[in-house]
Amino acid sequence: MLNQSADYALRAVLCVAQQDDRRSCTTSAIAGATGIPRNYLGKVLHALVGAGVLVSVRGPRGGFRLAKPASETTLADVAAPFQTMPKRSMCLLGNRPCDASNPCIAHRKWQDAADEVTSFFSRTSITAMLAGGATTAHSTNRSVT
Repeated sequence: MLNQSADYALRAVLCVAQQDDRRSCTTSAIAGATGIPRNYLGKVLHALVGAGVLVSVRGPRGGFRLAKPASETTLADVAAPFQTMPKRSMCLLGNRPCDASNPCIAHRKWQDAADEVTSFFSRTSITAMLAGGATTAHSTNRSVT
């Protein structure tokens, strides 16, 4: 479902989100905790900084932190710098254009599944992933246990 870079990004952000908000996570610590190759991880982390998902802190206590609360950061925010949900333009049942205005018999079912995946990524926060629950992004008034 996710390409390797998006998968690594999600794993790294979940690792960072588990830390105390006042502490930064080093690339080495994230690599050790997640098993992601350090060189590849560095590129992923910097792309996440560029996308505004993480902030980079310099100095002896430097590393990476979330740019905004985990409850306001969605899976879509994390995956976006590395992949977009594909839009199918060719028919699953043949080599012809297939869309809502010219659907094949499989189009509606396939579109429903794709829409559900996109919706899940858009509405699911990092907090929800760590809690294993149904907390959605922007639901900061609820406590997660």
